[in-house]
Amino acid sequence: MAMTPEEVERGYDNRAAVPDHPYWLAQFASRSKAAIETLKPALDLRYGAGDKETLDLYLPATPAKGTFVFIHGGYWRTFDKADHAFVAPSFVTAGFAVAVVNYDLCPGVTIAIIVEQCRHALRWIERDGPRHGAVGPVVIAGHSAGAHLAAMMFATDWKAQGLARSPFAGGVALSGVFDLEPLVVTSVNADLRLDMEQARRMSPVHLEPRVDATLVVAVGADETSEFLRQSQLLHDAWPRNRPAGANAPLQLRDRNHYSVALDFADPAGELVRATMDLLTADPRSFTLPHK
Repeated sequence: MAMTPEEVERGYDNRAAVPDHPYWLAQFASRSKAAIETLKPALDLRYGAGDKETLDLYLPATPAKGTFVFIHGGYWRTFDKADHAFVAPSFVTAGFAVAVVNYDLCPGVTIAIIVEQCRHALRWIERDGPRHGAVGPVVIAGHSAGAHLAAMMFATDWKAQGLARSPFAGGVALSGVFDLEPLVVTSVNADLRLDMEQARRMSPVHLEPRVDATLVVAVGADETSEFLRQSQLLHDAWPRNRPAGANAPLQLRDRNHYSVALDFADPAGELVRATMDLLTADPRSFTLPHK
């Protein structure tokens, strides 16, 4: 049975679904402030011409063994890289560089432009990152809208972007929306300004992955039924990018849409362990598929 517009709205209204979301957002802020003060990253490195086409780069004390690139969420219309510095310490402590990416926000730009900006960021990591200490292998990850953007990087033709190879070796898509068509009838679309054709064109589940690399699809077990469904959709749509033996998305127990992002701050947790596995995987996963 088709959902009513009111049911769709509830399925994508994470703040209503998590009444204590102010607590979790305060955790984002306090942990990020501490990470910036402790790790002293290089701030606002410019990767493109857009107002917010900048990233913050966190480096370990010794030469990095690889780079973790994180794309923040916020329904493509809110938040900032500074709100997500909390993802860095787990990886920096383990010897990896961390790049936290900013991008311009809706309604000032479209989702299509944001996707292109994220491509700019990954081209910068590939071409200019090493001289700043950000070396391969590279793993990309994103939460919420950032998970959608990370998935769109898998659906990118990197040869057409001027690169000889994929700029990343694997990815993590945490609690994302991968079929944007339901959003057209929600209140968030006042800022996104999607029609059905645009929503389909920007939906990873309707695109082919262009990179032979592993994508870990993960979601909080306590999220709305729509976010659980969205993760299953991508898992089903891209079987050749699944981790070996993964029969379903990685469900993180007792986690809602906000608390699940903080699992990137837990070096002993499932999410960080899965990401570390990608960072230390066979570098042949860097290659583009032969077609």
